[in-house]
Amino acid sequence: MNANEPQTTPDTDARHPLLGGLQDARALSSMSSEQLAEIGVEIRDVLCNLLATRTAHFASNLGVVELCLALHSEFNFLDDRLIWDTGHQIYPHKLVTGRYGQFETIRTHGGLMGYPNPAESDYDLFMTGHAGSSISTAVGLRSGDILTGHDSRRTVAVIGDGAFPSGIVFEALNNAGASQEDLTIVLNDNKMSICHRTGAVASYLDRLRNNPFYTGLKHEVGRLLDHVPMFGDPAERLLAQMKEGVKAGLLGGMLFEELNIRYIGPIDGHDIGLLRKYLKLCKETPGPVLLHVVTEKGHGYKPAAEDPVFFHTPPAFEDRGGTPVTRGSEGRPPYTVHARDAIGEVMKRDDRVTVITAAMCQGNKLEPVREHFPKRFFDVGICEAHAVAFAAGQCKSGMRPIVDIYSTFLQRSYDHIFQEVVLQDLPVVFMLDRAGLTGPDGPTHHGVYDIAYMRVFPNLALMAPGYAAELPLMLDAALAHDHPTGIRYPKASALELTHTPAPIEIGKAEWIREGEDGTIVAYGAMLEQAMEAAAALEGELSVGVVNARFVKPIDHEMVARSMADGRFAVTLEEGTIMGGFASAFLESAADQGLDTRNIHRLALPDAFVEHGDRSDLLADCSLSAEGIAETCRSAASSVSSV
Repeated sequence: MNANEPQTTPDTDARHPLLGGLQDARALSSMSSEQLAEIGVEIRDVLCNLLATRTAHFASNLGVVELCLALHSEFNFLDDRLIWDTGHQIYPHKLVTGRYGQFETIRTHGGLMGYPNPAESDYDLFMTGHAGSSISTAVGLRSGDILTGHDSRRTVAVIGDGAFPSGIVFEALNNAGASQEDLTIVLNDNKMSICHRTGAVASYLDRLRNNPFYTGLKHEVGRLLDHVPMFGDPAERLLAQMKEGVKAGLLGGMLFEELNIRYIGPIDGHDIGLLRKYLKLCKETPGPVLLHVVTEKGHGYKPAAEDPVFFHTPPAFEDRGGTPVTRGSEGRPPYTVHARDAIGEVMKRDDRVTVITAAMCQGNKLEPVREHFPKRFFDVGICEAHAVAFAAGQCKSGMRPIVDIYSTFLQRSYDHIFQEVVLQDLPVVFMLDRAGLTGPDGPTHHGVYDIAYMRVFPNLALMAPGYAAELPLMLDAALAHDHPTGIRYPKASALELTHTPAPIEIGKAEWIREGEDGTIVAYGAMLEQAMEAAAALEGELSVGVVNARFVKPIDHEMVARSMADGRFAVTLEEGTIMGGFASAFLESAADQGLDTRNIHRLALPDAFVEHGDRSDLLADCSLSAEGIAETCRSAASSVSSV
């Protein structure tokens, strides 16, 4: 069988016969636009069925169904190159590239990843879980293909309007316009990131979409082209290119034209026939081309189209005649809610306090803060580096900014944490949401490196609450501290304790219980598992529990006390074992001349942790209560044998 021929498999699923018959995407090239539209209906049905079982990215995937089908019908991405920016809209792509049969496993332990994954398919080139880098990698792919003699390959980057203001995008456009190598950039414009987009670039794109003169011009030029006699494909291409050139001159497309990037559009991103026509035009146009595609986030499912913010990653729901009925929430509020409430309270008390986020108002649950303090709430878009430098400027002016960004996304601003904040010793407060394992989002989103990448900086105090009541106390302490601070907390329900928290002192731990045989020292939210493990060992071992609170400065007295009289110490953290809390504990013990053989470290491994339920992932890493208890037993045995 020729590997380059389109492949199909016998229909094994009566619910979705077209999807079920696809072995990969090459068969799409021979289908009519009407057949592709039928596949689109099946894709939307699969997506709605998925949301009946678990939370998943929804509205963004509904919005790119036609775009995905058109791309795969006009390109062969087993040879050509396709990069999906911010890859949470990858579900339709997975469904048409041979993964329909596995799709029900997506975002489950051991199943398909909810983002592109090269280990799953040759159609996926990069894990793209963050925003803005697609054009840069596409420019690099094109350059590499030319250097290696594969210059016949076509390269396509799909990027959303929410990600478009990212600084790296303009760095890439600058490079692409100078190189003049063939490249297609599809700008998927749906007026959204996760929340509604912000900033001048958003306003510019709105003008391109809504200019009434352009709308009339497009209609008239289209009608003219339909009646002008054509003399072969070259003449048709010439007229089409003339039309786009005239339009760009009349409208703001000149921003891209001045960068030597041909601007085409905007066009309807839900018209498969039109998309195929313009993608073909892009292939035949030399140099870099930007195709501006207008889509509707949540398209095809009315509730999602009407509320794309809620339906970005909604809870599991059952569709009842077009009305989604979500499952009732259960359990304790997550740390994110406690963080949000703490931010609101300090903003009531102190007019100097501001909050800055990077297109994650919904994820950080900051909508009430935005509503009550609109003049002191700043959403800078997907521009984390700018957010940090912006905070430094506010701080220098006498404000007390809180930078509320996911741990994994804050990495994108690393140099600015160094240069603009800690080097200047400015009292910016970093609140690192999603610090630790983020469950089904997987390795692109796990916030497991912040302990290691933050604690190396001078001037910076780093803390983590072990239970709900500590979080507002830590924020108060951070705002009273005239130096940079960081507070990390996970995507998890917050432990609720009935005891009165000890006062927060910078660099001081809190003892929860004493133990004669050993001590479990937990940093942050691992305190819950530490207490469960200690309780499970009662009658077998007497184990103390420490809520470490700080990784920097670490409590040296706590380190010595936890190991006094030859006791073992087991350190816990929901972060990488390299350079994290355990490393700080070991350094302190070594500096004090303590026997480091009695220290046992439990943390996430020096490897990328896959996606799955947080409790399952913790158990895999021996960080469940059972795994901790077993480590304590082993530690007690080794102490007695020394």
